[in-house]
Amino acid sequence: MHTRFLVLLTLLCFNVKGQEQDTAGFLHTVEVKAYFSKQPVLSMPASVSVLSAGMLAEQQPFSLVPAINTVPGIRMEERSPGSYRLSIRGSLLRSPFGIRNVKMYMDDFILTDAGGNTYLNAIDASAVSEVTMLKGPEASVYGANTGGVVLINTANTDPENIKATINSGSYGLLHQNASIQKKWKDVSLSVYQAYQRSDGYRENSAMDRKYVQALPQWNYSKSGSLKALLLYSDMHYETPGGLTAAQMESNPRSARPAAGPNPGASEQQAGIYNKTFLGGLTHEIDLSRSFRHVIVLTGSGTDFRNPFITNYEVRTERTAGLRTYFQYTGAVLPLTWQLGYEGQRTHSDISNYDNNGGVQGNMQSADQLSSNQQFVFSHLTFQASSRLLLEAAASVNFNGYRYGPIDAARSALNNKDFNAQIMPRIAASYKLSEELAVRASTSRGFSSPTIAEVRASDQVINTGLQPESGWNYEAGWRMSLANNRFYWDAVLFRYDLKDAIVRRVNEADAEYFVNAGGTDQSGLESQLLYWVIPQRKRGLLRSMQLKNSYTYSDFSFDNYQSGSDDYSGNRLTGVPRHVLVNAVSLGLAKNYNLFFQHNYTSEIPLNDASSAYAAKYHLLQAKASRKFTTSGGIGLSVYLGADNLLNETYSLGNDLNAFGNRYFNPAAKRNFFAGLNVEL
Repeated sequence: MHTRFLVLLTLLCFNVKGQEQDTAGFLHTVEVKAYFSKQPVLSMPASVSVLSAGMLAEQQPFSLVPAINTVPGIRMEERSPGSYRLSIRGSLLRSPFGIRNVKMYMDDFILTDAGGNTYLNAIDASAVSEVTMLKGPEASVYGANTGGVVLINTANTDPENIKATINSGSYGLLHQNASIQKKWKDVSLSVYQAYQRSDGYRENSAMDRKYVQALPQWNYSKSGSLKALLLYSDMHYETPGGLTAAQMESNPRSARPAAGPNPGASEQQAGIYNKTFLGGLTHEIDLSRSFRHVIVLTGSGTDFRNPFITNYEVRTERTAGLRTYFQYTGAVLPLTWQLGYEGQRTHSDISNYDNNGGVQGNMQSADQLSSNQQFVFSHLTFQASSRLLLEAAASVNFNGYRYGPIDAARSALNNKDFNAQIMPRIAASYKLSEELAVRASTSRGFSSPTIAEVRASDQVINTGLQPESGWNYEAGWRMSLANNRFYWDAVLFRYDLKDAIVRRVNEADAEYFVNAGGTDQSGLESQLLYWVIPQRKRGLLRSMQLKNSYTYSDFSFDNYQSGSDDYSGNRLTGVPRHVLVNAVSLGLAKNYNLFFQHNYTSEIPLNDASSAYAAKYHLLQAKASRKFTTSGGIGLSVYLGADNLLNETYSLGNDLNAFGNRYFNPAAKRNFFAGLNVEL
């Protein structure tokens, strides 16, 4: 199916000159800011994908999950409303919940804390205007990671406007947001507010989030600017827990029932309470035509509570971070060089109590942990010729933990400093023509254990857990034909990861983590975009765009033994072998738009023994919208959408290696949403 679709698009692209166009040069040259400045994506020697504002607008306005899952090599899961996981090329092994092993930045500010955790679910989906994703280890510039890097942009490109949106949908969904963008000469201010709630599809799966964000900027001279970010999120979501296959078949809407000595999720009022504040300040200045300096200060605080089946966890986290670099742009030689430093420190007070039906009881244990992460980096880009672009980068990374046990029984624990790690990356891109470029790169990734892995829910400080690291090799090509109407990006890669960190669950249903020998990860990622009909001003059908993405993942364990069990050669847990996404966008007369998307995901191994699998599934989504302007100049947009039109029973977030075979978190059956957007 995928091959036939690819051939069809390739043949269609040679007939584009006969198509009518009302606007010459309709599709501009795509540029991407993946590192320090924007570059033409065609010749960029990296595996990078971008979700633009237009792409995000086609999807559900209250969730990033469907949009991010269109990107090959990226998988985002939602076990229940608000409970997100994100993997890049298979890194879900380390993420029972939340996001780990992936470095994230928001408007240049550091979103991931020094302990390696990212609260992406704290951010409202509609606040995001663009997402740039770098796949594979990018430790040479962004520090410790073995999965990849996600860059979130929330900036509004409009100089001045006021917007308000309200959405409603199945299972008690309500999502509202409002924003104002104002500019006074050299000062601009963007303020965004949002509220979202849902009853959830399953029992004990409701969520509620309040969100506010401000982004002021002062261009105090032609060469210098100051930018600040202030963000606050207050979120609560319930966690229904995993079901066995029989329980999911019997009643997919149920929460995890009581089992043995453990009560059920509803009885324990299992859920997450997360209050997060993030603030930062950026200063940029052009010191001369050749030299530029950037410094970013970030601070964050999180108050976190998690009533769980067996305990009630309370965490207080405080993080401070600094990122700075100098940039030199050659006046004679065509090169750009950055030299910089990034450092972070996160202090965590973690306590566990008895959970008496959602009420905090007697203390079980308490610890204080501080994680430190810092690295220096150098990045050089050299335009060797009009066709050949070379990149070389490296970082020296220092990571460690400090233990401050409150419990005297843990006083013998030692601090942990990991060996300094050098993370190099070498890449090249060569333009065979103005429409076709090939690229190749090799890079090393490194990721130390996160705080949530060193001290997991089993409440044991795991001083023996080691960092995972590996080498990534890839080669790819990008093709852009007929004024960018046809675009194809494909890459082949191999990633050899050693000491991979994987999750385990003990008989008390508490998680812990171990090093799993290694993994062999080979794959293919392909993305196609084709404007069958570019935007035009006449006719019933004003535009038509086809999109296709395909991910093939041949991932397996290597030299992995657990006790007497040998898992070497087994498929990597949680990774589907095939993911195929097809979409079509139709622009009609009178500003009507239709969008359809189909996602096929093959079966997914659920444990390291490869003895249990989640079944393959097909997701069909649709959205219809219309934009118009009133006689008073007010812009209006109305839309209606549907998810899971085929009414599939499937799990969008599986509990890997779950005790008692409770792997499944059933997703909502066929559901609908509608909304209204007003712009002044």
